[in-house]
Amino acid sequence: MNLTQEVKSIRVIGRFCLRMTILVVFAAFGHIGFARSLTALLGMSAVLSAMLATIKREHLPGASLNHWDEMTVYAALGCLVASFDGYFVPI
Repeated sequence: MNLTQEVKSIRVIGRFCLRMTILVVFAAFGHIGFARSLTALLGMSAVLSAMLATIKREHLPGASLNHWDEMTVYAALGCLVASFDGYFVPI
């Protein structure tokens, strides 16, 4: 399937928004607290995105958004949420 760079980037943004919605919902029901649950889920999502990017052999400085960009955002959000909670989980 030969998609343009713009369509690929839109798909990545849509996929990211869907996953974030799911992560926030699961974190809301976590029994260790919202921030800690969300931090752990964001860390796992960052690892998953890195694995998928490696498996798909995506280039790090790609012309369009890809799993590496998602991984970066998940890791950054995880660090941000952890800083609000007062503890840090290295990702």
